[in-house]
Amino acid sequence: MTAYRTYIDAFHQRAAEAPGRDALVLLTERDGRLTPESVSYADLAARVRTLAARLRAHAAPGDRVLVLHSSRRQFATAFLACLHAGLVAVPVAPPGGRGHHDERIAGIVKDAAAACVLTEAAHAADVSQLLARTGFGEVTCLLTDAAARPGTDPEPGPPVTAAPDDVAYLQYTSGSTREPRGVMVTHRNLVANQEAIRLALGTGPASRFGGWLPLHHDMGLVGQLLHPLWLGTTTVMLSPQAFVKKPFHWLDTVSRYGLTVSGAPDFAYDLCLRRVNDSQIASLDLAHWRTAVNGGEPISPAVLTAFARRFAPAGLRPGALTPAYGLAEATLMVSGGGGPWDTAHPTVSCGAPASAEVRVVDPRTGTEVPAGRTGEIWVRGDSVAKGYWRRPAETAASFDARLGDRGGYLRTGDLGMLHEGRLHVTGRMKDMIVVAGRNLYPQDVERTVQQVSGLFGPATVFAVPGARERVVVVQELRARSHYDIDLASLAASVEARIGEEHEVRTGGLIFVRPGTVRRTTSGKVERAAMRRMFLRGELSPLHQRVDGEVERLLMAGSGS
Repeated sequence: MTAYRTYIDAFHQRAAEAPGRDALVLLTERDGRLTPESVSYADLAARVRTLAARLRAHAAPGDRVLVLHSSRRQFATAFLACLHAGLVAVPVAPPGGRGHHDERIAGIVKDAAAACVLTEAAHAADVSQLLARTGFGEVTCLLTDAAARPGTDPEPGPPVTAAPDDVAYLQYTSGSTREPRGVMVTHRNLVANQEAIRLALGTGPASRFGGWLPLHHDMGLVGQLLHPLWLGTTTVMLSPQAFVKKPFHWLDTVSRYGLTVSGAPDFAYDLCLRRVNDSQIASLDLAHWRTAVNGGEPISPAVLTAFARRFAPAGLRPGALTPAYGLAEATLMVSGGGGPWDTAHPTVSCGAPASAEVRVVDPRTGTEVPAGRTGEIWVRGDSVAKGYWRRPAETAASFDARLGDRGGYLRTGDLGMLHEGRLHVTGRMKDMIVVAGRNLYPQDVERTVQQVSGLFGPATVFAVPGARERVVVVQELRARSHYDIDLASLAASVEARIGEEHEVRTGGLIFVRPGTVRRTTSGKVERAAMRRMFLRGELSPLHQRVDGEVERLLMAGSGS
């Protein structure tokens, strides 16, 4: 493909080449059905140029602009308009009435020193009120869907010339709401990762994309929205709410629109297994689904195997399932593609490195480990971001690790190994629990707990301090399930299963109501946040059993 200095140059070239082609097909749920609305490349490009001209009256090149939208069309327009105007886009989920999320938005406004906020009329009041009550009332709030008065908008102009190493957008990562960290993704990073995805997945102008992923998250933004536009093809998008309400909508969209590439985190494939019935499967044609990407969280071999078997009658080929590994600090993709996943290996292969240098390093000694041995995953290449916004110390520690005489490695904080040239991800360093001198990965325990009962929703497992680390399990019960069962007996079953499979005794087990276990927008459990809530006594248990040491810790009100 033609080499481009910036992403926005490539987008406008695609719009010039095929102005009448659908860039976006947006599906809206009405009466249980999904109704499509198409947006052509010419229409999207015109909207981008118009909004970029408006933005220039409120912000100068290099200023940060928050992009808060639930409308996928408005989000795409706003994000691309920021790139066109030389501004730094800051994608964030719109307010949802949840205190911790509103606090997160305020933290990002402060950290990014935002010049203005782009949103839509449906969120205007909430956004304005949030800014006012958090001390940012002076930040301008612009509506992307507001009709301009004739003659008031400035004339659209060409894209602002940006250098490859200028920051294109800030991708705020999951973590503490009080101290969000913005990953500085440059134009070079974005262009390099688009090419890495193309080569790893074999995508091209004939590919058809789509899915339900939230666009403020890196997997939805880079993989589901920006990559199709980079190629000049179409992406078909339904809302995350439509998927959660009825997972069949996602698979039906793949079927009806002949999508060849669509992806989601592992929990989405598991949800389809549990909530798509036989008659719905009989109506699907998944033969065109060449690349079903699974990434964004730990991948369960059992889920992959069950999904391949369950949807084979609908034409899904086992080789279509494509585990991948990536993170915001590397723009998106680090590894993926490269053939079918290995069912014989105890961990899932996430494919070969995608145009990036991947090393597995002993985090204690800083030396590379042999193939087949577990260590921290280190990455180097043009896709690796510039660092964390206004955090030089953290940037130096995470983005400039040295391996011998070579610097510039990103320390991912993820554990994995290379086996026959393919990357296997085994866990997170910061989540790892050490019990009796051995490593215990919380996702393994969570998987064990989930198998105990069909009454269980999401769970989280973490360690609390003491003379030795104690394992605590917080498990959601599905709505109404706790009224007619023996919770003490169910808890005993959970603890017995954990003891049998992991040879560890839990220090505490808490059953809670649906919605208690916090997740990120990509579906990852926020274990650190749940640990803090537990230690501060902020959970409301339906049933709780904690041992003496943990109880003393709670009574002392120890923090994280």
